[in-house]
Amino acid sequence: MTEAFNPVELAKLTLKDAVQDVVEFRGETTIVIDAAKIIEACTFFRDTEGLEYNFLEDVTGVDYYPEEPRFAVCYHLYSMVFNRSLRLKVYLPSDDPRVPSVCSIWAAANYQEREAYDLLGIIFEGHPDLRRILMPADWDGHPQRKDYPLGYEQVQFSFNYDDINRIKPYAKE
Repeated sequence: MTEAFNPVELAKLTLKDAVQDVVEFRGETTIVIDAAKIIEACTFFRDTEGLEYNFLEDVTGVDYYPEEPRFAVCYHLYSMVFNRSLRLKVYLPSDDPRVPSVCSIWAAANYQEREAYDLLGIIFEGHPDLRRILMPADWDGHPQRKDYPLGYEQVQFSFNYDDINRIKPYAKE
C-alpha cells in the first residue's frame, strides 16, 4: 500500500498558482482553486499516488448574492484508499458563471453539473449534455438563485376565506 501524503502541501508544490487559498474548518479542508485550472487540479488529486481521491461524492453550487464573486462550485472528493475527504472550491463571477466540466474525469459529475446549471445557471463548459434536469425546458430563470422571485399563493383559511376567494383565479366556464 502506498503512503498517504498531505494533500494541501503537495497541491501547493505541484499546482502552484492554481491553489488560491486553503481553509481548515472543523476538521474539514477546503482548497480554493482557480476556476480555469479545475481540470488540472481534479486530475492531480485523482491520479497522484499518495492522494488518490478516486471518488467524486458531490458537485454543488452556492449563491453568495449580493457578494462578489457571487457563485461557487464545490467538488467533494473522497479517497477510498486512505479513507479521507477533501473539498475543492472555485469561485465564479455573477456576470458570466462558467467553469470547465469535470465529466471527463468523473462520469458521476454529469447529473450533478446539470443540476447546478438548472437551478443556479452555472455553465459547465465541455459538458456532454448540459440541459435542464429538474425544471421544464422552457422554464425562465434559475430558482435556487437568491434573487429569484418568490412566487407564492396565500393560503386560504376560515378567517380569510372571503378575501382569498375574491382574488383566487378559477377556471372560466
